[in-house]
Amino acid sequence: MLPRIFDRYLGRQVLSATLMGVVLLSGVMVLGNVYKKLDQLLGDTQLPISVIAEFIALIIPFSLIFTIPWAFLTGILLVFGRLSADNELVSLRMTGWSMPRICASIFALAVAFTSICFWVNVDLAPMAKNRMKMLFYEVALENPEALFQEGRVLEKVPGFRIHTGKREGRNMENLEIIELDGTLAKRVVRARRAVLETQPGVLDFTLHLYDAEIEAISHTADKKVDKIEFLKAGETALNFPLSRLRDQTVRVNASMKTTGALWKEVGNHVDTVTSKPMDAIQVSLSRTELSKRYSFSLACFTFALVGIPLGVTAQRRETSTGFALSLATSVVYIAFIILGDTLNDKPGAMPHLVMWLPNVIFLGIGGWLFYKLTRK
Repeated sequence: MLPRIFDRYLGRQVLSATLMGVVLLSGVMVLGNVYKKLDQLLGDTQLPISVIAEFIALIIPFSLIFTIPWAFLTGILLVFGRLSADNELVSLRMTGWSMPRICASIFALAVAFTSICFWVNVDLAPMAKNRMKMLFYEVALENPEALFQEGRVLEKVPGFRIHTGKREGRNMENLEIIELDGTLAKRVVRARRAVLETQPGVLDFTLHLYDAEIEAISHTADKKVDKIEFLKAGETALNFPLSRLRDQTVRVNASMKTTGALWKEVGNHVDTVTSKPMDAIQVSLSRTELSKRYSFSLACFTFALVGIPLGVTAQRRETSTGFALSLATSVVYIAFIILGDTLNDKPGAMPHLVMWLPNVIFLGIGGWLFYKLTRK
């Protein structure tokens, strides 16, 4: 009876600490990044509450990638630090229990959390990122006038910068549109009034401009302004290709692709979106992303093996000590992941193997520390 009671007690202590840590850390990460990412994706667009709520829900999987392992490690350090400080572990060892038996419920939790992290990393997070990217285009398709904010510059339309003076519905006033050729302005259009026109189900839109003036700008070979021609157009129209931006965004981002698609690309070196052959750098990006997803999924088990001996050795009841240890361990672990991401476009550096280094190193260190603990 005693083993079952202790297993439930220890497992419940670590589980409750982990869940509390996940909630707190996820809240901090979501609140700290949601406005930044919303601004990057949608700019200053005024959005309905439902869209903002969905956007927040899509960010949560990315926070779980980090917060579940970190919270689990923190929970282990705190619980085992307290058990060690209260000499409860010594009492259990005196009854004949081995450390592997004492930690059985923790390793069971580690396997469960590893399974959850595997699902989040391999399936949920890529799906959420793909959905997050497409959210901008759905907003543009369903409510394109929301992209035009009074006193703001719209930069999401490829090749254009659009400043809106005033807007009421689809009617706008005092528009200034800069058409770009790379980084150079080749045409500036100013209109006292404009009307937005869209077609159902079509992402591209048209602006009908009234009382418009156009400045056509030509440049020399060294990119200096050559001459400017002024034209009073009266009434004209401009088409804006948002669909081109959508296609470009989806095509180049390997982290948005499903795990199955990445396996196909690594196997046959053919892009699953464009069906074009991939060069060595593109294959490296896909292979590194695959390794990242699988390697990061093992973080919970790795942290369990490292955290138990660290918690026992620390022998501190203070929350700050356990949190500091977990933070230091997590930072070192994630540093290798960041290094792999930095090298992902350099096939010669083997970035996909770098992604596995933190697990290899920490499993080795954790195994050695745990072995020493069992011999005491």
